[in-house]
Amino acid sequence: MSFRRIFRPRAGVLPGLIAALLAPALAHAFDPFVVRDIRVEGIQRTDVGTVFGYLPVKVGQKFSDAEATEAIRRLYGTGFFSDVRIETDNNVVVVVVQERPTIASINFNGMREFDSKAITTSLRQVGFGEGRTFDRSMLERAEYELKQQYLGKGKYGVEVTSTVTPLPRNRVGVSFDVFEGDVARIKDIRIVGNSTFSQSDLLEEIQLTTPGWLTWYTDTDKYSREKLEADIDRLRTFYLDRGYLEFTVEPPQVTISPDRKDIFITITVNEGKPYKVRSVKLAGNLLGLDKEVNDLVQIKAGETFSSTKTNNSAKSITDYLGNLGYAFANVNPNPQLDREKHEADLTFYVDPSRRVYVRRIQVGGNTRTRDEVVRREMRQQEAAWYDAGNIKMSRDRVDRLGYFNEVNVATDPVPGSPDQVDVNVDVKEKPTGMINLGVGYGSTEKAILSAGISEDNVFGSGNNLTLQLNTSKTNRAAVLSHTNPYFTKDGISRTSSLYYRVTEPYDNNEGEYRVKAMGFGTNFSVPITEFQRVSVGGAFERNEIGLYSSSPQAYQDFVRDYGDKTNAFIFTTGWTNDTRDSALAPTRGSYTRLKGDVSTLDLEYYLLTAQQQYYLPLSRNYTLAFNAMADYGKSYSSNPYPVIKNVYAGGIGTVRGYEGSSLGPRDTLTGDYIGGSRRVIGNVQLYLPFPGASKDRTLRWFVFGDAGQVSGGNGAGCTTGRPGRSVEDPCGFRFSAGVGLSWQSPLGPLQISYGRPINAKDGDESQAFQFQIGTGF
Repeated sequence: MSFRRIFRPRAGVLPGLIAALLAPALAHAFDPFVVRDIRVEGIQRTDVGTVFGYLPVKVGQKFSDAEATEAIRRLYGTGFFSDVRIETDNNVVVVVVQERPTIASINFNGMREFDSKAITTSLRQVGFGEGRTFDRSMLERAEYELKQQYLGKGKYGVEVTSTVTPLPRNRVGVSFDVFEGDVARIKDIRIVGNSTFSQSDLLEEIQLTTPGWLTWYTDTDKYSREKLEADIDRLRTFYLDRGYLEFTVEPPQVTISPDRKDIFITITVNEGKPYKVRSVKLAGNLLGLDKEVNDLVQIKAGETFSSTKTNNSAKSITDYLGNLGYAFANVNPNPQLDREKHEADLTFYVDPSRRVYVRRIQVGGNTRTRDEVVRREMRQQEAAWYDAGNIKMSRDRVDRLGYFNEVNVATDPVPGSPDQVDVNVDVKEKPTGMINLGVGYGSTEKAILSAGISEDNVFGSGNNLTLQLNTSKTNRAAVLSHTNPYFTKDGISRTSSLYYRVTEPYDNNEGEYRVKAMGFGTNFSVPITEFQRVSVGGAFERNEIGLYSSSPQAYQDFVRDYGDKTNAFIFTTGWTNDTRDSALAPTRGSYTRLKGDVSTLDLEYYLLTAQQQYYLPLSRNYTLAFNAMADYGKSYSSNPYPVIKNVYAGGIGTVRGYEGSSLGPRDTLTGDYIGGSRRVIGNVQLYLPFPGASKDRTLRWFVFGDAGQVSGGNGAGCTTGRPGRSVEDPCGFRFSAGVGLSWQSPLGPLQISYGRPINAKDGDESQAFQFQIGTGF
């Protein structure tokens, strides 16, 4: 028996190609022979057929040193094996392999900066992941990639240590122990090469800063590569908006102190000279719409060149053509520079491409929400001309449903049909059900306990079902409501509610009483435009009044006129127009509301309400907001306007700086606040950027000025109260000013204010610090 062996040494960290080239020098030569059989030994996970597929020889073929070397080279090249040997035995080729272990698990210890899933995905992109073949060189690459992720966040002191644990069946578990260290802080930022603008002016344009008294929250003194690149773009935009068309920025120099805690940044700029626009022209295929397109150009001849105006003009033209069905329109602004005169001829090259229509709208990613819930919000129709405005509106309407974390709308050309596109709506669902258990404190309501369960998307139908329980010092309520936003296919919504409320405004020895209200009702809301709706509905309500010997005179008079138990059917109609960009944290747009209530049966009165809000953006971070509201109530019977339907002012939502509900007439017997049948409120608010508000756009500071009055009611006029508890001029206007904070917190809209009365009268109840959850403007 002849027995010869070709050895393949362990690769270790040697590349497979170098090891394969060394194999002939380490091999024992043998005479070529015809292969009678091929055996594979050492296989555990890899399929034998895979090995056969890489061998350059088959049974019945001639086998020599050249084929042996080629076989080793190929098998090493797969990356599956850490050792390969080829032996020959009586014309039988024996392939002996040692498989590399596979990665069974990857764990991270001490990692707080990143989500482990995101890092696992990043490592898989460099070839290191669960199920992959384990290789020491790939482990080193994974460690390097992990460190790079931290360096991008400015954590230069990061330390990464890996531990490999052998597991049964030739597997390993890999654990990365991460010591993140502290983020390197910016010690100094220097801009050089500037002559027209000072360094202080330029530093105001960028977000990265040196440490200050608020940087503990804003983190703007913590270096990251992404933040620096964004700031370079801001500098470039700053110069281009002022005509510096030849402005350039050299790659910034970033150095770090030996202890890896301080960062020094140097930005070198080349300003050039400012350019004026000598002429503005349109070129290309304008489709006969020269005047319409020209009106969209914001930049004019004689002005200093502005990249923002230029880009906005190009976008406006593109959007305009998109609204006409030209989905692939392209507008390219091209300035031709006259460097001697420092003037530029700006030409907008317009290519509308082809007009297309939408073949099909496809909804994806919705595993729970029904397709129809998304489709009924679409304003772009199938088999209609493509309309970019309708598609954007459709995307916004789907997003406003609140059922999805992400909404992406994209258009794809239809293969073989140049005049057709498909609109793909991809959504990522989020939980829409919520169980609330809350404890809060309102400066007027005192302790507040709440519990509730709600589902905004019942069974994926888009319907809302809510049960809410609340209790506080003066109010208790239980409300069950159901809303079907598409009661009809035309978008008419229906809301049905059942409620129970108990109000005990005063628990002192004087002014104690109880109002218990039970009711149910239905309201329909009809869309008449994209932003306007008309509502109509009705509710039946039963009120029970409980009096005591010390109850307010106004409530004693109510029981005398109406009795301690009353029934009322209240007809409601209204109109709203909402163009705000957000219902949670609006920065632009307006909101108008008109509402009228007419009551019959025991209570015969009407109450008219009007409200107007307007949001004016002063800049990217500053918004000026106005709010005006008026109420007018009157009885149309011989009885006075019912006191239990009075309106109130004072506190958050009306006139801050005064105690809640304290404005207006006072009771003649107890001096308690009894409100009135008429109310006028005015507010102005300037929203300011909150440090670190980029983390939550609903978190904002504001300064405010409020004005308001409450008057009339119960036929008694503006009663001032009783001696010792009276107020001067109770129906006059009251003014206040202050600062505050608003936030869409997990428990609901939160507003905190510190206000001071401007013209408080004798007897007014002031209250500087106020906060409340669940209030509006």
